[in-house]
Amino acid sequence: MHRLLSVVFALFVLTSSMGMGAVGAHDGVAAAQVECEFPVTMTDATGEEVTIEEEPERVVAMQPSDAQTLWEIGARDKVVGMPVGQYTEYLEGYDEPADITEGDGITVSTERVIELEPDLVVASSVADEEQIGQLRDAGLTVYHFEEETSIDDVIEGTETTGQLVGECEGANETVDWMNEEIRSIEEAVGDEESPTVLYAMGDGFTAGQGTFIEEIITTAGGENLGSSAGIEFYGQISEEVVLAEDPDWIVYPDNFDEPPVSDQVLEETTAGQEDRIVAVDSNRMNQPGPQVVYAIDALAEALHPEAYAAAGNGEETNGTNDTNASDGTNDTSGESGEDQPGFGIAATLAALVMAAFLLLRRR
Repeated sequence: MHRLLSVVFALFVLTSSMGMGAVGAHDGVAAAQVECEFPVTMTDATGEEVTIEEEPERVVAMQPSDAQTLWEIGARDKVVGMPVGQYTEYLEGYDEPADITEGDGITVSTERVIELEPDLVVASSVADEEQIGQLRDAGLTVYHFEEETSIDDVIEGTETTGQLVGECEGANETVDWMNEEIRSIEEAVGDEESPTVLYAMGDGFTAGQGTFIEEIITTAGGENLGSSAGIEFYGQISEEVVLAEDPDWIVYPDNFDEPPVSDQVLEETTAGQEDRIVAVDSNRMNQPGPQVVYAIDALAEALHPEAYAAAGNGEETNGTNDTNASDGTNDTSGESGEDQPGFGIAATLAALVMAAFLLLRRR
């Protein structure tokens, strides 16, 4: 039951933060810089025109990915409430804001949000519209984000969050960092063959077409088996299909102690036979926030280690590729949110510049 709840939460609860901002530019086109000005009016996923008269001082993040984005853009001190638990404990100081859940780190309590008297509530796409209505009826300003289905959506949501809370400089810096890292990874693995990757989320679920997780896999130089098998959005894939597709790699979130696939899949697929099994940080892989970059980086290093190392300082991964995991699998989950990806660009000078940039951006 615990695993099923984890899977459902990973599939649906962790989506958030898409809005009106400049489209991401990791394909090499410079991104427009968003600007903050109040009052600001934006139309959210419910069709509501949300007006924020002045820069918010008290913000509630209704989902972990909302909190991640607020942390990354430098708005941490404004957060007075958020889900506090296993899905946010990787954020430094995660337990300082009030817990807005029923104590399980998942189920948001309307009453607790109202009691905090926030200036703004940022609500992910999975927030119940009835609950959002209740918050608005109580006089709160709520911005309901749409689902992200791509990395560009994640970038756009980061920019929008910055505009909503008055942290545009931090949002722009975060987006610039994301774009640079993604471009570097794409350049490193672009000429490599793309192995097939099954992302095993538990209970037979996987990410298919139209998901930002698929873009994490493809940006890292892999081919998403869920998509090639005809899965749309998030859905269950049968063991028979997995065996027939024969994935080169099996990737799974590290909230599982071992790959959530059958012994038969481990024994009869190329991934299992060649020990090409990778655990990734579930919060970075499943939450559509800026730290998806870490998941892309870790997967690129696992799938294409030689190209990754040749592109820069791939040997310095800050613990993101521990091949001595107790279960014999590759663990790319990394540390708890402080390390930057150990990735640079080919030229030595550029790599040094990038390293300096990353040092300045350490959070």
